[in-house]
Amino acid sequence: MAATAPAVDPPDSSPAVTVDSTPPRPTPEELVARAIAPVKPAFLRPPPAREAPREEGKAGGVTAEKKSKRQLKRERQQEKKSTSHLCIEVGKSGNVDSCKYGASCRFSHDIVAYLIQKPADLEGTCPFTALEQVCPYGLTCRFFSTHKDSLAPEKPPEGNHEINTLNKDTQKLLWKNNYNFPKASAQIKLLGLKDIKKTKAKEPSDVQRVDHDIPDESCEQNGDDTTESLCSLPVNVDPDSALCKEMDNSTGEPLVGNSVPCVEPRPSKKSKIEGNEILKHGDGTHNSEVESEGPNLSNGSEMPSNNHISCRVDLITTPHLREKKIIDFREKLYLAPLTTVGNLPFRRLCKTLGADITCGEMAMCSNLLQGQASEWALLRRHSSEDLFGVQICGPYPDTVARTVELVDNECSVDFIDINMGCPIDIVVNKGAGSSLLTKPTRIKSIVQAASTVTEKPLTVKVRTAFFEGRNRADSIVSDIYDWGASAITIHGRSRQQRYSKLADWDYIYQCAQKAPDYLHVIGNGDVFSFTDWNRHVSGCSKISTCMIARGALIKPWIFTEIKEQKHWDITSGERFNILKDFVRFGLEHWGSDSKGVETTRHFLLEWLSYTCRYIPVGLLDVIPQRLNWRPPSYYGRDDLETLMASDSAADWIRISEMLLGKVPEGFTFAPKHKSNAYDRAENG
Repeated sequence: MAATAPAVDPPDSSPAVTVDSTPPRPTPEELVARAIAPVKPAFLRPPPAREAPREEGKAGGVTAEKKSKRQLKRERQQEKKSTSHLCIEVGKSGNVDSCKYGASCRFSHDIVAYLIQKPADLEGTCPFTALEQVCPYGLTCRFFSTHKDSLAPEKPPEGNHEINTLNKDTQKLLWKNNYNFPKASAQIKLLGLKDIKKTKAKEPSDVQRVDHDIPDESCEQNGDDTTESLCSLPVNVDPDSALCKEMDNSTGEPLVGNSVPCVEPRPSKKSKIEGNEILKHGDGTHNSEVESEGPNLSNGSEMPSNNHISCRVDLITTPHLREKKIIDFREKLYLAPLTTVGNLPFRRLCKTLGADITCGEMAMCSNLLQGQASEWALLRRHSSEDLFGVQICGPYPDTVARTVELVDNECSVDFIDINMGCPIDIVVNKGAGSSLLTKPTRIKSIVQAASTVTEKPLTVKVRTAFFEGRNRADSIVSDIYDWGASAITIHGRSRQQRYSKLADWDYIYQCAQKAPDYLHVIGNGDVFSFTDWNRHVSGCSKISTCMIARGALIKPWIFTEIKEQKHWDITSGERFNILKDFVRFGLEHWGSDSKGVETTRHFLLEWLSYTCRYIPVGLLDVIPQRLNWRPPSYYGRDDLETLMASDSAADWIRISEMLLGKVPEGFTFAPKHKSNAYDRAENG
């Protein structure tokens, strides 16, 4: 059956009325409720048209051939031997004979061929020449034309040098697994924890078993006053009479490995002098009724005895937490440890803009213990970082304790932070990061083991919980000080939540109320303006300060805003000068040769993938900007500001070319953390 056409009304002789079908623009309040940045209508523009993204590894429908590891290795070796890779010593001195390896050197010594293919020098001055230093890159420097021959080699100027470099001898010991960890091993045995590093010992015979009634030569050696005992308990560890027994009777492994046998533990007592000191300092973790051990004890340490029938054991003199160096975090501006972008040049930049405390990128304990140079680079510290810490991450007490002892011995740091909140899958699947929130007993063991091997303050960073709706941080915060931590940072999100919702500051306040008076509680999450910082610090008297993470990535001048208590309507020229400072710091850190320039470019692009989310104050109907707002497409007040607002990687590359010259042929870039995905940021 055919459809009947609708009746048509007769034409009206009255004049036609034009009806505007365009929906009314939402009000700024409606946009804020939808987490869209309320940009002034005069600056809005249509979203730019873009090509559909191609699948990775495919071009024109043809799948790229996957190369084998052997083929890739061969290509790398051939590339090293090419004229583009000049020997470092030859490039530094300009003399072919300066290389001690001669013809067997893996790199090219052909200076003429290198200069022919070398790219043109970049605009500007060599960063080392600007500091009145001899450039360590010589001919390979991309600013070679600005070098001065009159400069004499000298040390870096005061206040501008890097420390915490990995010593080659230390690295070799770590490679061969020969580095000694006496404090960590002793504490792991003392706490009765499994020592994963140790290989299982063979089943000892009856003769080899420890007999405490018969004097032994190894026991006599333990009588030296400088020898640490493994049978005493540190002050801030709960005493347990079973801790000094053999760890595993089934394997016959004695408690003391590669050392002396342990004597039968005696009841934990302290001298009257030490007991009075504890009462004087108000320590409530131990019983106040203490008795004297006897004539052979003085201040908790065993004195030499004439009795040769029993072994003499010295007590481990572990300083109480209050005897350690204290860091006052109160109201200090704390730059969070940030994966990839929180590198040394970026931290230097934040220091110039007002940051008080800086912390290195998260380093994995296993990689540090293996002596991996790339992981040790995360511990580098610039001399301008006057209050600096390193962040480590590991799944087991013995691994973390050894890493803490290693860092304490080899690096200059003010505190050590243990990451127990990282949400990245590869970290969580190894049992580290936020997965530890499901294992509170292991958290206790890690903090106890790590805190007793260093006199530096130990801090811990956690999230509210692993699963959303099952908050657990409040159960940790009340006891973590007694375990040995000086401060705890609470990120107001769960691991499952990632960054999909706003941080729960009400729960952070609840945790702070349960914290003991001596524990610093640091809040973390969504601090993006000085008003946010003021509100969170004043919201609870027990919040010492706020850790600033993504807010510093998007606008590192947030530290200046907090100190000056203003919303800084920064111009595009001022922002570009900040980028220039980062590039200068990057060239000083990574080098001014071609490799250093491209490394600086890479990390600059990673950072630009965050800064594009900043919206200038003068363009907003509502200030300040919130961290969860999605910026619409808009024009800036000048061309440079418009370019900085783009979320296209092609525009980020254009900005990098304004600072570091043209990119190499075939250059491509994809942000590591996909910062334009608001719920997928991967910083712990």
